[in-house]
Amino acid sequence: MKKLYDIHCPSCGAPAYYDIRKRFYNCSYCGNKVGIDAAKNEHKGFREISHRKIQKSIKDFELEKAVCTGCGAEIIFNTGDAVANCAFCGRSLVRKAFVNAEDIPELIIPFVITCEEAQGILADWCRDNKHKKEARAISKKLDGLKGFYLPYELVRGPVKCSVFRIEGGSVYDCEGFVDEVFVNCSKKLDNSLLDAMEPYNLDDLTEFDFSYVAGHRVKTPDIDGDELTRRVKLEVGEDYKHVLSKTLETKAIGVTANSNDVLRMPVLLPVYYLSFDGFEASVNGQTGKVSVKARKDSKYLLLPWWLKAILADIAGTAGVALIMLLFHAERELIYVASGCLALVLIFVFLTAYSQQREDTFGLEYYRKIFTSKGGPYERVDRDLVKTEKEYEKPVTKPVFYMNLDGKREEVELKFTSLFRVIRAFAITFGVVFLPVILALFINGFNFKLLELGGSAVWFCITVPLAPVLLIKYGRMDIYDNPWIYIVGADGKKKRYRKKLDSKEVEDIRLFIKDWFKPPLLWFSLIMLLLFCTMVYLTAFGFVE
Repeated sequence: MKKLYDIHCPSCGAPAYYDIRKRFYNCSYCGNKVGIDAAKNEHKGFREISHRKIQKSIKDFELEKAVCTGCGAEIIFNTGDAVANCAFCGRSLVRKAFVNAEDIPELIIPFVITCEEAQGILADWCRDNKHKKEARAISKKLDGLKGFYLPYELVRGPVKCSVFRIEGGSVYDCEGFVDEVFVNCSKKLDNSLLDAMEPYNLDDLTEFDFSYVAGHRVKTPDIDGDELTRRVKLEVGEDYKHVLSKTLETKAIGVTANSNDVLRMPVLLPVYYLSFDGFEASVNGQTGKVSVKARKDSKYLLLPWWLKAILADIAGTAGVALIMLLFHAERELIYVASGCLALVLIFVFLTAYSQQREDTFGLEYYRKIFTSKGGPYERVDRDLVKTEKEYEKPVTKPVFYMNLDGKREEVELKFTSLFRVIRAFAITFGVVFLPVILALFINGFNFKLLELGGSAVWFCITVPLAPVLLIKYGRMDIYDNPWIYIVGADGKKKRYRKKLDSKEVEDIRLFIKDWFKPPLLWFSLIMLLLFCTMVYLTAFGFVE
């Protein structure tokens, strides 16, 4: 049951839940506080008691182990079971006596689905995906699907993360709480395949007993402590990534997680596994979710940001030229229009892609993972019924922190908003039509006197820059400078506006001062005179 992994109040025994802001577990009944170290000690004591029970009960069961001569996998099974070859790599197995329970986890989620039912579920997936070569091959080997209890680490507890947008922007610090994260402890098994058949429902979590091994096999963990710690850190970051992506408004984020304060407990999870000739499939022994690994690698090309901008420019220009050609435009017009458009677009795309953090070039290889759709299977009386709604893992909203004016504050970040999008278009419109707007004020909003030709030079400069301004204020500025709200102790939010320090104020003053000193003074006066002339001509037209 899930309460096996809860933190309990030492005073009243009620469950204690973690408070991200105060950094301790708070009793839901009496309000007593449980520190992180005390929580770890509680589960350490639980593990010691459970381990002694396992050592004592092993004497009542006749078990053997088989060690693979190829991948080194160690499998525990009932004496008399027919085990000839390794289910993970196909090599031969060497039988040995099993007398040591050191590697047996203290917790287990029992099988809910039988082997025959798992084969039927996988057969259904193969029929629904018969266009895939993986499905056609697996459908002929369904008898090879075997049930295993695989070793995992169950991770639950507070985490600290640094997160950033891959397309660019600042790095943000946050704290949160991960729940129901499972880390695979098998060296040779594919993490992506096993991750894809999750999640598991911890309502079925119970203390380990050797009676659960009957009819199934147990694989022991075969990775060292350093590798397990690395995997825990990686899995925690990946698990929390989808939560953080909602705040940063993109799935393309990078996460670095600190998992030193999480609680980790070994657990056995029920899995049906099939491997042959490079094909791999698994079925969740509790929920029936299917995951199948693609037979061949897929790949995508990584390009530096400047090359992406050039290729996008070529593609955009070529598309417009092709449309003009289809409408039988003159070749000279196509050449001139395409050349001007390419010149404008290169600035646009260079601006858009310049935020990319990674500047790499080459092919990236990966394997696709196919999964079944729909909710978990549930046992209704004796029948196995598939539900429609998928099981969702509990999610804890992260709390972000920033150093503001020398003080660490809890903050809420806001990126895209309707006001900021409208502002980007307003700034772009204002820059492009600035002489026209000023001209209307001068002539009393007399549109009949308005002469747009007076601003022709201004339009030639600003119209090509309009897309750059939209990207700058409608994309880059939004993600580089989110609106920051300070969250007070009472939960109220207040907008934070950065104050200019004395150095920034001095830099601005000197910059303005330089423009009003020779020789820049003469250039400034000439530009101002030309601009005023442009506004006057736009307001009243040309003198005949």
